[in-house]
Amino acid sequence: MTDMGALRKAVTAWAAGGPGGPAHDLADRLLVHTAVLLEGPSDVAAVDAMAARHGRDLAAEGVCVLPMGGAMSVGRFAGLLGPSGLDLRLVGLCDEREQDFYTRALKRADAPPQSLFVCAADLEDELIRALGVSTVTELVEAEGESRRLQTFLQQPAQQGRAAQQQLRRFLGTKAGRKIRYGRVLVEALDPARTPAPLAGLFAAL
Repeated sequence: MTDMGALRKAVTAWAAGGPGGPAHDLADRLLVHTAVLLEGPSDVAAVDAMAARHGRDLAAEGVCVLPMGGAMSVGRFAGLLGPSGLDLRLVGLCDEREQDFYTRALKRADAPPQSLFVCAADLEDELIRALGVSTVTELVEAEGESRRLQTFLQQPAQQGRAAQQQLRRFLGTKAGRKIRYGRVLVEALDPARTPAPLAGLFAAL
């Protein structure tokens, strides 16, 4: 895992204009064959939790799960990791509003369109719908945030919003909260109710 973390850092540095040599060396040494392109760390937390639930060690399988720091970076990362770079198989998970960016980037990198899995709004929204509002509320309470949630729900901006929208917004109101709940929500999932984009992603790995 430490070595795969080093590869993530090397690829990120490369994407920022640094040398590509360290990423090439680590990818070769770790026998990496697939890169999963994710928008940010909360998606990584959910994917890592999903892998743990299924007893899979993605790093040992040669899969690098990579947060890109936003969907706008997908073209750069796909170019570095695809056929013209590390020559890895590219798989993506994205929000619906970012689908066009991913589609164009993967097409330029010669990645097949079936390698992209799209969430209706975002992964948190998919997880909340799969679990249900009452279950997610219970999970928030179990995490010791009942009072924070109730204070948030009393804000004028939340009045009239659907409960699912309120919970989704709550998860994004504090730094690190989406990462934390990416793991918590996945760990609470009934496997039979795994959101289709997440299930499709794992079936492709």
